[in-house]
Amino acid sequence: MTATLEPEHIAPPDENAHRHPSDFEYVKVALVLMVFTSIEIFIPYHFEVSGIAFVIMLLLMATKFGVVTAFFMHLRFDSHLFRRVFFAGVFLAVFVYLIVMSTFHLFGHDSVTQPLDERPPIARYTH
Repeated sequence: MTATLEPEHIAPPDENAHRHPSDFEYVKVALVLMVFTSIEIFIPYHFEVSGIAFVIMLLLMATKFGVVTAFFMHLRFDSHLFRRVFFAGVFLAVFVYLIVMSTFHLFGHDSVTQPLDERPPIARYTH
């Protein structure tokens, strides 16, 4: 016997379903990401990346991560638990990055103007 779906057996649309962003919203998000990326590229070319410039670049990185996960991974429509897990991951990654950079003494050294032979070993490959 073949089962046919009668109209009463079709599930009604979920009233909790989210509205999918329009193409124009994706274009706006892409433009915002382009502006943030251009600022991130501008900073190291025109300023010494230390102190406040480093903090600004980290904040831009975290903001871009949030925008990408919210829109392109649709986390802004999902459970808040997923958003917390993703942001916990990015904060953990930044924390580990800062620990590694501190371990190799890349903070507090003027590795840009130091001769190559006087730089810490890892700093020879970062510039």
